[in-house]
Amino acid sequence: MALMRYEPLNLLNQLQREVNHLFATNRLVDEETGHVLADWMPALDIKEEPGQFVIHADLPGVEIKDIEITLEKGTLALKGQRASETKQETEQYRRVERVRGTFLRRFSLPDVADADKVSAKCKDGVLEVVVPKREAAKPRRIAIES
Repeated sequence: MALMRYEPLNLLNQLQREVNHLFATNRLVDEETGHVLADWMPALDIKEEPGQFVIHADLPGVEIKDIEITLEKGTLALKGQRASETKQETEQYRRVERVRGTFLRRFSLPDVADADKVSAKCKDGVLEVVVPKREAAKPRRIAIES
């Protein structure tokens, strides 16, 4: 049997971590004004292909009319909201994990992005945003003269 040293501060540190985790929030807050910009952030993938960048964002339960995509000064913003259910039932939930409210994701586009040809579509709760690359930005092979 091994002896363990009793450290009362370890218990306080563990309690502090658990309380911080309990009250942790994924909200995006504007540092200057303190206003809440987003209640949640959707999971997404960004893939670079030879001629374009493709962004896939998981937005289950978000209607297309509630999604706004803007592009300003090289920054692409995905913004929208998932509305809460309006059922007036007396059911008591044991666990609620699906987040409701406003979401916001912003990305700085590289110089090679063609901002005039950005397109988006949504199917089965997955938003796909395609950002093509400009023709001049595509790599080309340069011949070497002898």
